[in-house]
Amino acid sequence: MRNFSKSKLMALRQCPKRLWLELHRPDLLDNSDATQRSFQVGHQVGDIARRLYDSEGTGNLIDVGTEGFNTALTRTLELLEGSNPIFEAGFAAGGALAFADVMLPVVVNGQKKWRMVEVKSTTEVKGNHLDDVAVQAFAARTAGFPLHSIALAHIDTSWIYRGDGDYQGLLIETDLSEEAFSRTEEVKGWISQAQQIASTEAQPSIAVGNQCSTPYECGFVGHCWANEPVAEHPIHWLPYASQKKKEQLALMGISELRDVPDELLTERQQRVKTNTVNNSVYFDADGAASELAECGWPAYFMDFESTQFAIPIWKGCRPYQQDVFQFSVHKMDETGQLHHVEFIDLSGNDPSRPFSEALISASGDSGPVYVYNAGFENGRILHLAEVHPDLRDALLAIAMPWTA
Repeated sequence: MRNFSKSKLMALRQCPKRLWLELHRPDLLDNSDATQRSFQVGHQVGDIARRLYDSEGTGNLIDVGTEGFNTALTRTLELLEGSNPIFEAGFAAGGALAFADVMLPVVVNGQKKWRMVEVKSTTEVKGNHLDDVAVQAFAARTAGFPLHSIALAHIDTSWIYRGDGDYQGLLIETDLSEEAFSRTEEVKGWISQAQQIASTEAQPSIAVGNQCSTPYECGFVGHCWANEPVAEHPIHWLPYASQKKKEQLALMGISELRDVPDELLTERQQRVKTNTVNNSVYFDADGAASELAECGWPAYFMDFESTQFAIPIWKGCRPYQQDVFQFSVHKMDETGQLHHVEFIDLSGNDPSRPFSEALISASGDSGPVYVYNAGFENGRILHLAEVHPDLRDALLAIAMPWTA
């Protein structure tokens, strides 16, 4: 029986066509830059997890890339006889092949067993993670290893980096043993389905849909979309369209904006549909003038740019926090004259302090502030006021009008 890696079985769970393409046409794979970055983040989180779960440095890392599958599986058997943490332990049995992120020895009723931890760079347990741990548990238990429990560790977004490389507390665990251990028959079914797909010469006929991006962006989406008719005005242009509404339209076979029934749309969405399809511009000049007339001068038009790190690199920051490093402020006076101030910090140092000081200087003492997304800019200013309390009043003077 052919052994399918966990990643192959997860590809099947997302889309049988994806698995077929991975097996028969890997040359068509084209992962996006975003997918590549997610791989890098995953490796980074994995490196930190090894430090957190092996504080004494006694653990062993199995590197299948350099050791090869057979050596990795053999060395796993040898290391499981010991009592030190194991990272990337390999198991192959029942048609499944899996490598565990973390294996920790535990003593249960006087007997040595093992606790498995799967490490993810996400901020919560997701539905596909339940399939993930089910495959991991199946491979280990079918191979005959004494697996006592399995947990998933993910990033805790409330955690604050203390600096100096101290990432203790970054990860939070959720025990999924009962869920994983109860799905043995399901995993067997996936393996059987994978065997059938592997032996099929023709790729499955599956139309593009939500599975192309859920739970992961598929690297074969370009290949699949190449055979689909391209919508002139695709429905994903609809603003504030819920996933449920998109799925409803997909089930109705609707891909063109012009074909979406008006009764399914909000007033704003109907306006977007009408003007997009008619190639017209909508601007309520009278309404805009009426609302702006009471705001006064000077006016400040503000825009922020931010970066985001799954693993914080600056003291006081949280995982996946939006860290601002650039702004643009245009000041307009009553005559219509514009004065532009901009700031950018690419030094690699924490930009929050110089950003805050420059923003205060550029924003004047009075006048309305205009932004495209008040929630974003306002939220970043409130955070800056929190981490730099001596600048709090000046920063909140900019933010408060947005929260009124």
